Amino acid sequence: MSFMEPTDRQGVAEYRWPVEQNQSLHSLAGIDPVLVQSFRVCARCGCFMQAARSLNIKSTQLRKRLAQLEAQLRCSLFSHSANGFALSRDGLHLQAQLIALVHERKLPVIEQPLIRLAVAESILHDILGRDLISLLRRNASVRLDIISLDSELSLRAISADVVVWLGGTDSPLPGPSFAISEPQRLARVDYLPHIAKRYSRVAARPDSLGDLADFMLVQWQHDRHVSALGPWNSLVEQRLAGVVQLHAYELMLEMIRCSACIGLLPHYMSQFDRGLVALPGLFKQPMQRQVWMAVNAESRDEAEVQRIVELIHNTFNERREWFE
Repeated sequence: MSFMEPTDRQGVAEYRWPVEQNQSLHSLAGIDPVLVQSFRVCARCGCFMQAARSLNIKSTQLRKRLAQLEAQLRCSLFSHSANGFALSRDGLHLQAQLIALVHERKLPVIEQPLIRLAVAESILHDILGRDLISLLRRNASVRLDIISLDSELSLRAISADVVVWLGGTDSPLPGPSFAISEPQRLARVDYLPHIAKRYSRVAARPDSLGDLADFMLVQWQHDRHVSALGPWNSLVEQRLAGVVQLHAYELMLEMIRCSACIGLLPHYMSQFDRGLVALPGLFKQPMQRQVWMAVNAESRDEAEVQRIVELIHNTFNERREWFE
């Protein structure tokens, strides 16, 4: 039994199939290896949806490939039922043939490039998290290292392929310490105090700084060192009681949602969580920051890096109204 060395064809090893086959199957010579690879993944996963994720294609596209393979082999490879599918007799035989080929040549697993994505913690949680989860649902073979940035020090210390951080509205500095492409502006973020709707009737919501004396204030520790948030930080520092300092961003959000606390959040939070309401007009001086993105100068041309960049651009474009 002989075949070609694997070649790189859209991430699929290509073989020359043996001429003599079991009589239940026609010759595999000339069969598109992409179709055979789709069958192999389905047989291994035992689930069309998981196989589609592993191949980074839609389930409908996967089913079309399998139907095409069955048509070319002129046999049924699967036995379908209400609980899913099982391999037919011909399917089991084809699987055994492919396993034998893999074992004979010890074909290597196609390595996926590791992409390092560093994102400001609040942006990762509020903006990009859902789309990154969606990416993983579609593509189970991706290798992604997601780094949460919670301070200027962590921004300067990391090395990544793509970096998304919060900086000044006029300048991206301080930015990453490694060589990057020209930073791109993604969105401007205004900051306002927020409170949970269920803890504040409209008539009783504070409309001056003096009214805040009756409320517990909660602050994310990272924001203490951000000069753009100076008015809020000064208010918190003057408090002799009724203040909670937190190191975890998600816990701060839970304190605001569930403990009648008031905390400083991006103005889009009422879009992200309908249970939160902004309290405008409390501070005369606006508090603003800019979301910046840059790409590692050494890896910016890699296809997988560009896909992550495209995902980030699409995410911010789809949520453009959040920043208006």
